[in-house]
Amino acid sequence: MDKQTVVVLFGGRSSEHSISSATAGGVLGAIDRDRYAVIPVGITREGAFVLEDDDPAKFPLDAAHLPEVVDNGTRVLWPEPGGDRTLRVVQTDGTVEGLGEIDVVLPILHGPHGEDGTIQGFFDTLEVPYAGGGVLDSALCMDKHFMKVALEASGISVAPWVTVRRSDWDRDAAVVRARAAELGLPVFVKPARAGSSVGVSKVEAADELDAALAVAFAEDDKVLIETGVSGREIEVAVLESADGVRASLPGEIVLTSRGFYDFEGKYLGGDGVDVVCPAEVTDAELAAIQQAGIRAFEAVDGRGLARVDMFLTPSGELVVNELNTMPGFTPISMFPKCWVASGLSYGDLITELVEAGLRR
Repeated sequence: MDKQTVVVLFGGRSSEHSISSATAGGVLGAIDRDRYAVIPVGITREGAFVLEDDDPAKFPLDAAHLPEVVDNGTRVLWPEPGGDRTLRVVQTDGTVEGLGEIDVVLPILHGPHGEDGTIQGFFDTLEVPYAGGGVLDSALCMDKHFMKVALEASGISVAPWVTVRRSDWDRDAAVVRARAAELGLPVFVKPARAGSSVGVSKVEAADELDAALAVAFAEDDKVLIETGVSGREIEVAVLESADGVRASLPGEIVLTSRGFYDFEGKYLGGDGVDVVCPAEVTDAELAAIQQAGIRAFEAVDGRGLARVDMFLTPSGELVVNELNTMPGFTPISMFPKCWVASGLSYGDLITELVEAGLRR
């Protein structure tokens, strides 16, 4: 069988550059080489597309050494629409070399310029197939305000919130404080369009609000203040396959000493957080969680994959917190862990994603 050529695209211009690069290490190590020829393309922090080394060991997930894409002087030339699909590279000496015809791109990019619909629109314009989310679901889920609006419109429970723009805060802070007070305490303050818990604070007293807003506004000029929901933190992995959309066994974030599931707990194996999959739930809760995950995915016009994060409250209600259209995808991340627990290996999960991209 002829191998299909997959471009693994990683790095990027967002604050999550290193996480994307570490994910690439996991994907390069696990992708089915009997089935796919792989071309690794990195995006530097400045936005240059460079030809990277096909070496998983170059991109370890290690707190002491967060990997990154360094500008090596090469430049990748994407195929033009309507022509052949040959990917080319300009080498450092100026010579242009063909790397072969590409079948599909696997963009494992997090954050702005990668997970927000922009790179998806770029590939749509080039007429290059790609795996994962499309333009609309990526853009919707990157903006927590519009994601909540879409979920609420579909009758899905979300935590009460107010959205604050920097101009509102600068113009009349007292009004913002009053709106926040109506939500009660604790509240979470989070940038509307950042990921990996960057810029998020838990506010347990009213006098902590100003500082939390300052942290969030450093990441984005649009910020959400959200009621803290008490309940178990449940996450379910959703995957689009040839047989339709399906949901994994759910996992649970168990906080033993951290205030919330922050960047260090998510990616660096920080103490105080246990990522448990499968979560201990009843059969009825399992069915409800999986159904809520699929409903949320469909509410945002989901494509490819998503991790749906929700709270299971003591009364048994499910409150959807957010969808992540390119969830953490390192071997220790919740999304792959939930699929492994559901009987799908990390390598097979990558194959499912690539095949969904090819089917389009």
